[in-house]
Amino acid sequence: MRTPREVSESYWAAECRRDIDGVMAHYQPDATYQDGAGLLVGEAAIRGYYEASIADYPGLEVTILREFPRSPDTSAFEVHAVLIDHEGRRFVIEGLIAITVRDGRMASIRCYEDPLRPEEAGGEAAP
Repeated sequence: MRTPREVSESYWAAECRRDIDGVMAHYQPDATYQDGAGLLVGEAAIRGYYEASIADYPGLEVTILREFPRSPDTSAFEVHAVLIDHEGRRFVIEGLIAITVRDGRMASIRCYEDPLRPEEAGGEAAP
């Protein structure tokens, strides 16, 4: 059985490659994805979200800072991510992402993230 950490690391590696098929291979067909913009249910809705993200931000870097395990199937991850737009501008997004895994694939993701911020030259987020 793949742990939430193993699934998450593989998922974020695919997302950082901007490999939408690789990302979607980590989701159950009936998965849910929820963030501040709302709830997405199922492969088509979740794929659309990633297609839009990749169109706007062709670059992505994700670092897992901490894991907060809840059960063998559920963990929350504190993450630091940087989205990179077509002009090379970098935007920091930080937060906590709760992931539940079923049969080695993600059944749900719930994101609690700070607003997107421009990154300063030293790698820190601008205030």
